[in-house]
Amino acid sequence: MGRVVTTARDWVAGARPRTLPAAVVPVAVGSGVAAGYGGFSLWRAALALVVALALQIGVNYANDYSDGIRGTDRQRVGPVRLVGSGLATPRQVLAAALICFGVAGVAGLILAAATTWWLLLVGVAAIAAAWFYTGGSRPYGYRALGEVSVFAFFGLAAVAGTAYVQMQRLTWLTLVAAIPVGLLACALLVINNLRDIPSDRESGKRTLAVVLGDQRTRLLYAACVWLPFAFAAAMTPAAPLALLALAAIPLAIPPARMVIARATGRDLIAALGQTGRLQLAFGVLLTVGLAVRP
Repeated sequence: MGRVVTTARDWVAGARPRTLPAAVVPVAVGSGVAAGYGGFSLWRAALALVVALALQIGVNYANDYSDGIRGTDRQRVGPVRLVGSGLATPRQVLAAALICFGVAGVAGLILAAATTWWLLLVGVAAIAAAWFYTGGSRPYGYRALGEVSVFAFFGLAAVAGTAYVQMQRLTWLTLVAAIPVGLLACALLVINNLRDIPSDRESGKRTLAVVLGDQRTRLLYAACVWLPFAFAAAMTPAAPLALLALAAIPLAIPPARMVIARATGRDLIAALGQTGRLQLAFGVLLTVGLAVRP
């Protein structure tokens, strides 16, 4: 077998750019909370963004590696997988994942040194969660716990952690703001797993979508898309301009309608892209609403 040559375009595709709003939005919202309390720090926010992006890309490569060596990616309909499609060797993809985790670790170490060392525990937990989602002998992503982890780390931990490293304290508004962010991050995973129910069931991968079944997974997606707007409205006593997030409602309609109308296969890839745009728009609007206090 000849040497596998992986192009830059392959690596970018393998990083799954459509999932990156899940890393950007919580940092933006956490920074918006900090700005609203007068505690915004540009360099700390930038480092938090490096951590989030490196973890997101790292977990994407790690999943590619783990699923690829297990053979669960052979019949996928979704975005390209490097190992499963033979575009890169398992060793190359594993190295890429470890480099990303290393970058996240270094950036997190700097933040911990400037803030509090207990943040290292959060960082270690985040990296462990990223790896064991599909890695190890008993991956929790195969045991219907993926959405729980995404909500915890790309919602609660990411928003609260970003706000904390800038303000040095937590507020109730930080925690409430983290909930819609986590729900929209879950929506990305739910729609991915909805699309992959047939192949995951065949390969023995018990995602939450496989456990719930097609119809209930579609309802779960709808809840993850629509509930964030209710939480945005709930923040108005402390941050009236949080209502700006409701301007993203038109972006929620097309993917929600497509999923409820029982779209499958490649149609769900389009819905995934629309969900990413919804998440980004909602995050930007909520960030502004939290940062600007009348």
